[in-house]
Amino acid sequence: MNGIIMLDPLVKSVEVNCSQKKAFELFLGGMENWWPLTKISISVMNGGTTKSLRVEPADGGRIVEISDKNEEHLWGTVKSYQPNEFISMDFHIPHPSETTRVETLLELRFSSLNEGGTRVELTQSNWEGFGDMAEMCRGGYNGAWGMIFEQAYKTACES
Repeated sequence: MNGIIMLDPLVKSVEVNCSQKKAFELFLGGMENWWPLTKISISVMNGGTTKSLRVEPADGGRIVEISDKNEEHLWGTVKSYQPNEFISMDFHIPHPSETTRVETLLELRFSSLNEGGTRVELTQSNWEGFGDMAEMCRGGYNGAWGMIFEQAYKTACES
């Protein structure tokens, strides 16, 4: 091995009381409405505010934050968009001090449950691209996904 620490993927899952179709469509198509943009965004990290989030829910689509100064910040690019079942994307909300872009692989699987709800599993991997900061970045995302995915997204699915 060349000294690179391999980290396990970060895995989160929620069971939501909505259809598989709604859970899928809401993740990207409704992201601007449920993502806590006042707390977690590049604009906030820069001391500003986020004006909007543009999400293109399709293969090759992009997630772009627009700041209050009309600056655009790329969060990710959709690699695979399989309606109602699976989304994968290159994903990273970079810290403003970073000079190079490092992306993680974010994958979401949507599975219908017998009771009419949906299980959504989020897996984030490719931490090694962060080098010496990999464990810290993984830990930060672990906490952030608790608020973003397990709380805000789940609440949006059930409303």
